[in-house]
Amino acid sequence: MIKENLENIRATLPKSVTLVAVSKTKPVSDLQEAYDAGQRIFGENHALEMRDKYEVLPKDIRWHFIGHLQTNKIKYIIPFVTLIHSIDSANLLEAVNKEAAKHNRVVDCLLQFHIAQEETKFGLDIEEAKQLLDSEAFKSMKNVCICGVMGMATFTDDKAEIRKEFKHLKAIFDTLKTEYFANQTRFNEISMGMSDDYLIAVEEGTTLVRVGSKIFGARNYNV
Repeated sequence: MIKENLENIRATLPKSVTLVAVSKTKPVSDLQEAYDAGQRIFGENHALEMRDKYEVLPKDIRWHFIGHLQTNKIKYIIPFVTLIHSIDSANLLEAVNKEAAKHNRVVDCLLQFHIAQEETKFGLDIEEAKQLLDSEAFKSMKNVCICGVMGMATFTDDKAEIRKEFKHLKAIFDTLKTEYFANQTRFNEISMGMSDDYLIAVEEGTTLVRVGSKIFGARNYNV
């Protein structure tokens, strides 16, 4: 079933969009099944769970951290994480940079923006992002690379609202690209769109979609 689900989703994605299989709370056997079906990029939102899965699964998997990252948990994922989607503060970016330096790594990161109506979601606004990018502290960071932006739309059936929020994130990306990253080819990622709204995100210019339940089935919240 997981293989069929993956094939169905891939058939809807243009070549310019990368599928991140959101495997949080799912057993290693499910991830292995997806791996056997050709999936190599997995998204997790708990550092310890991601570390434990990394230790037992094939080492050519590219691990994306997509959840709210606590500074005291960074050390568990820095040795192997491929991309951190959820940089939502200057302090978090500084902590990632510091930990990455210990491992002689440059870790790719996305700036997370608050684009939804819900107050509970994390993220920067454009002014906070500019303040971060203009800071001397950021300019001195050698062990992180900002590769783009991430955002989560409001959990709603209102497709017009979702589309508006995705357009907003794309506009933020375009602004930052023009003002801060015009000469940096690595700044090219927009992470938006999940199981219920990824097709809208594709239409609005996403490069990374984070799909979980449409691949693995409903999430187990009791884990």
